[in-house]
Amino acid sequence: MSVVNLAEVAAGLPQAWSSRRLGQVGAACVKVLRMDELPVEEESHGADEALLVIDGRLELEVNGVPVAVRAGELYLMPAGAVHAVRPGSHGTLMIVESAED
Repeated sequence: MSVVNLAEVAAGLPQAWSSRRLGQVGAACVKVLRMDELPVEEESHGADEALLVIDGRLELEVNGVPVAVRAGELYLMPAGAVHAVRPGSHGTLMIVESAED
């Protein structure tokens, strides 16, 4: 798979916040998901991850601080950061994370 329309893949997912793995680059896994308006509970990961908003907006709370990430923006989530998705997030999100996570 060489060319991927991320918005189309995300739109075809069975539910919001379920991701589809697109492939692996070195030790990194590349995923896409569709966001909806609902919040997602707090979590943290053992490795850094990159969150790229393709379209829409991602509303986060990272270590207690609100963070808004707009279309075309990238947020680099540090390993161990406690984060949750706040209400109002919507659109298409690409995630690059450790393949072990």
